[in-house]
Amino acid sequence: MALFSELFAWWKGNTIGTRLFTWRKGVRVGEDGLGNVYYRERDGTRRWVIYRTVWEPSQVPPEWHGWLHHTVDVPPTEEDYTPRPWQKAHRPNMTGTYEAYRPPGSTLRPQVKQPPRDYEPWQPK
Repeated sequence: MALFSELFAWWKGNTIGTRLFTWRKGVRVGEDGLGNVYYRERDGTRRWVIYRTVWEPSQVPPEWHGWLHHTVDVPPTEEDYTPRPWQKAHRPNMTGTYEAYRPPGSTLRPQVKQPPRDYEPWQPK
């Protein structure tokens, strides 16, 4: 069953073709805190990521994003990327989870304020 799910698990992004290409031409560059593994082609032209769990691009931290898109030539494993004191830790996109942002007044917000008690809505006569 595990082999079957690995063969046809295209929604995870790590298919047999990706694994073969990575095995033949990939050089492992590093890994981030979420367990995603980053590779580059031997000649350095292509760069890609193998996600640990779900294929979700918002899980790529900013320093690795810059390297993947050829904005930075040096990968974060070879350079000091200590966060500044004012920087927050990277969080992936939380849409569709319980931690998703719910603006004030949203019906999905768990703590909806009750209307004031001295307020009477207008009623047509």
